[in-house]
Amino acid sequence: MKHDEIPELPQVVQEYLIYLEAVKGHSAASIDEYASDLRTFFRFLMRHKKMVPKDCEDSDIDLSPIDIEFIKKITLTDAYQYLIYCKNERKNNENTRARKVIAIRRFFIYICDNMGYIKENPMKTLDIPKTKKSQPKYLTLEESERLLSVIDGPYKERDYAIITLFLNCGMRLAELVSIDYTDIKSDATLVITGKGNKERTVYLNNACLEAINNYMKVRPRNNVKDRALFLSSRNQRISPKTVQHIVYSNLDKAGLSNRGLSVHKLRHTAATLMYQYGNVDPLLLKEILGHENLATTEIYTHINQKAVRDAIDSNPLSKVKGTKSSNRNN
Repeated sequence: MKHDEIPELPQVVQEYLIYLEAVKGHSAASIDEYASDLRTFFRFLMRHKKMVPKDCEDSDIDLSPIDIEFIKKITLTDAYQYLIYCKNERKNNENTRARKVIAIRRFFIYICDNMGYIKENPMKTLDIPKTKKSQPKYLTLEESERLLSVIDGPYKERDYAIITLFLNCGMRLAELVSIDYTDIKSDATLVITGKGNKERTVYLNNACLEAINNYMKVRPRNNVKDRALFLSSRNQRISPKTVQHIVYSNLDKAGLSNRGLSVHKLRHTAATLMYQYGNVDPLLLKEILGHENLATTEIYTHINQKAVRDAIDSNPLSKVKGTKSSNRNN
């Protein structure tokens, strides 16, 4: 997180954020979210407990009075009142409120189980608001082939290789831009670092190898010190923003720009195609995608089940109703 913002937070929260970065390996963006959610929670509690004037702006609330003794007095009811405030006053949706609950619960696990600052965890039974599970957007096989077919221009080999890796390997954007050409091994594998600095091995299929080989034939070599696999027009490691532009522009050329698709949706596409056409076990798919838990992966099994139901419902006989039974006197 932005270290100049740490002093604004209570000391115990500062310690927790350092723990998240040093031990849990959370990204800066993730730590910023935890910091923001906990800051909002403690600001609410200070208002709720009448420790600040009513007309005091949130940004002017001094959180330094919050210490372990203050935290020991926080109850489960306080947390639920905070969620009501988030819903009614801040107009937070279910997903945002669920994220805030997770931030609170994990913070209390840290101070209770990890540090022993409190004996009982009052947030042990804090329920997460129910969220609407939406199916991820993805490209069909035909749409994926169309996307690949429109790639052209002065950097077509590079752009084709980028989109091929997304569609075949299900990489995250940050994972792709971090690849060095020296990471690719002779056995057609490479090790990438995903969320939480967790490494996993990616196996490159024939399409990926051919795309990379074609790109390496035209990849600039003179005066290029960077070992990055994918280079920008300035012969430096390509940026996430440039990769996003490449994907968006080609989605537009393929006539797919009005679907709310993005780089991350190509990851969804890879996972969906592997599951639908490869009969990949969800546990194996979890390892391929680098998911922390199986629940995240199971959404792709739901996609396939929905496709099966839709296929059965499309049968023209699905609307044919049976004849009414007649009353017979035996």
